[in-house]
Amino acid sequence: MDNLFGDLRLGHLRLAARGTRRRIRATAFQAAAEYTGRWGWAVAPGAPGRPAGPVGRAGAPLGCPCGAARCAAPGLHPAPGAGLPAGLPAGPAPREAGAELGAAGAVLFPTGRAFDVLDVPEQAGLQALVRLERMGTQVGPVLAPPTGRLQFLVAAGTARRLPELLYRMGWDDAALDLACHGEGSYVAAPPTVLDGLGPVRWLRRPTRDNAGCPPEARLLLGTLAYACHRGRERRAEPVWLAS
Repeated sequence: MDNLFGDLRLGHLRLAARGTRRRIRATAFQAAAEYTGRWGWAVAPGAPGRPAGPVGRAGAPLGCPCGAARCAAPGLHPAPGAGLPAGLPAGPAPREAGAELGAAGAVLFPTGRAFDVLDVPEQAGLQALVRLERMGTQVGPVLAPPTGRLQFLVAAGTARRLPELLYRMGWDDAALDLACHGEGSYVAAPPTVLDGLGPVRWLRRPTRDNAGCPPEARLLLGTLAYACHRGRERRAEPVWLAS
């Protein structure tokens, strides 16, 4: 697969934001209203913590006050004392939440409710996405944060079952740069801007077909795991310099 597609970049696969600049520039409250009212997803206002540590586009760990090795909202976590400790529930966004979200300037998705999120390096994610779509696999929404990662929305409960799924597919003993954000975690949602990096955008936007029923992880996981494995192998290959 890697020989067929070579190196890919986000510019090769059209970011949905290109045709939806008005939405990308929308306020946090407007975005939250769409997520809760249109797609039935819970959201939470984000509050900046200490500045995130160095971010490597090749997938270096992100520094975050939470201490997680692979935080999906670096430097942003639910605003303390925001009055929405469990997140704004699905449905029309209440007016009183507007000030909370507007002041936060960031919207987070609490994972483990409507969906979990598979988190992989950008290059591996792009290769897997091309492969999956060419095979006719129905891929759900895909987030493109400015951190050198791609995030695939999958059915809730995936994080809890991930070790079992990888075992059944024969990937349990492989060192994969693949994480899953489930219950108790958060990922940054568009149009949130990660400090010093840029905005979170959609690579594949939610639709009426996939927003309420994200794909089962087993449909994507094998291809994602293979792409992550091949990416790790390529990085480990020695580089021969001409003398």
